Amino acid sequence: MGSSIITGLAFFLFAAGVLIYTVILYNGLVRLRNENDRAWANIDVLLKQRHDEIPNLVETVKGYMQHEQQTLLAVTQARTASMSAASIGQKAVADLQMASALRGLFAVAENYPQLKANENFLKLQNRISDLEERIADRREFFNDDVNTYNTRIGQIPEVFVASFMSLKPRQMFKVSDEDRRLVEVTFASSQGSGA
Repeated sequence: MGSSIITGLAFFLFAAGVLIYTVILYNGLVRLRNENDRAWANIDVLLKQRHDEIPNLVETVKGYMQHEQQTLLAVTQARTASMSAASIGQKAVADLQMASALRGLFAVAENYPQLKANENFLKLQNRISDLEERIADRREFFNDDVNTYNTRIGQIPEVFVASFMSLKPRQMFKVSDEDRRLVEVTFASSQGSGA
């Protein structure tokens, strides 16, 4: 009778230990999922702030760049795509399109000295550039959180708890093929530069 009590107590302690460990794993995975969601929400707030600045930028630039309608159209279409994107993956792609369109706009703006001297344009350009830097920082945090999350839900024993919770791997923010290309730097030859 004494050994059956000890066996029952050992089994109870083992079951309680497994249950406590499972709860700890579950809570850890919930925390990671929530950190992913928070990291994405931080990016989304910055994307919204950037989207709010785009109409002001386009209006400021319109008067100066009448012959650059294609550039303005690209920015407007990228903004529309960003605003209508629903999933994280769609927003990531739309964000890359927006960044590319803005780079194109700022590059074309270099050809317009009066625009470059416009105080409103300079403020908007600086504001958007600041937002771009902050978005890039947040992307890095997001990717770190997603990497930790994806690693944890793929490891044993978390994989069993993750399966029970129906957790799936999440996608990271990825760089577009256009951003991977090498940038060609050319210097205009100055003919009248005497020493």
